[in-house]
Amino acid sequence: MTLMNVRRLIPTAAVAGAVALGMTALSACSSSDAADGGSDGKLNVVASFYPMQFLAEEIGGTHVSVTSLTKPGVEPHDLELSPKQIGGLSDADYLLYLKGIQPAVDDAIAQAGVKNTVDAATLTTLEEHGAEVGHDHAEGEDAHGHAGEDSGEAGLDPHVWLDPVKYAEVAEGVGASLEKADPDHAADYRENTDALVAKLNTLDKAFESGLKNTDTRTFLTTHSAFGYLAERYGLTQEGIAGVDPESEPSPARIKDLHHIAEEEGATTVFFETLASDKTAKTLAKDTGLKTGVLDPLEGITDKSPGADYVEVMEANLAALQKALGAK
Repeated sequence: MTLMNVRRLIPTAAVAGAVALGMTALSACSSSDAADGGSDGKLNVVASFYPMQFLAEEIGGTHVSVTSLTKPGVEPHDLELSPKQIGGLSDADYLLYLKGIQPAVDDAIAQAGVKNTVDAATLTTLEEHGAEVGHDHAEGEDAHGHAGEDSGEAGLDPHVWLDPVKYAEVAEGVGASLEKADPDHAADYRENTDALVAKLNTLDKAFESGLKNTDTRTFLTTHSAFGYLAERYGLTQEGIAGVDPESEPSPARIKDLHHIAEEEGATTVFFETLASDKTAKTLAKDTGLKTGVLDPLEGITDKSPGADYVEVMEANLAALQKALGAK
């Protein structure tokens, strides 16, 4: 796949349509329903995990109070909500989540009945990357082995935030939904959205230029979360043992990856900060490859290679440049 083919930008009209779909639940909400907010006058926003929290904080600015259901250091896919968390969802003014990542969150939000509920997956176009990275999903499962939801399609990859262009599309949709939920501060939400999209566009250009000329286009990873990023910049992601970053690769897969590494000139097996590096080190030992960190940005901790989304993505770019032999 050429870089030209993957540099696809969804037209503004398409984004607007996706926003409209994502805001179906907002249409019945009057401004006073949400704009009154909590006792401090701020919009009480609950985000499902870090990529949604970052959007809410960046776009909401001083007008929102953001709580994340996934605490720092917790692997988001395995999150279980407490009865208190589930009960508290109905008190939120605005819920922001990404359907298909966290089954417990999907179920709880569906039952919460909050009018201002936005599913980020409706604000861009999900694609199927599972088959391209060696995943074998049962029919009707998504990229995390979860049963398919509305789409009815297998293998839809929810990791859209790791592509700065798609993440910018989601940001536009979140900004528009906040403007509608809290029209008194619409101008500020628009200004903050524009500023964030500008940051993401700069990040996109950095990845495009930084990965334009490399010795190899293939990288190996324990967490097959980088399908959108790989497609955007003309790379090939090879997952070790499916979507579980701590699962042991089979002898057959190790042999296969050894062959791929030799054929494609891959140098590095990447692991993530929220999971053990045992699998990566096992494969590296068996194949003579190096190990490195490629962070899927599902949470920020003191072990993260940066303090926020942009810094961690810049660290990911540097790691890929080193591993791929960028010129």
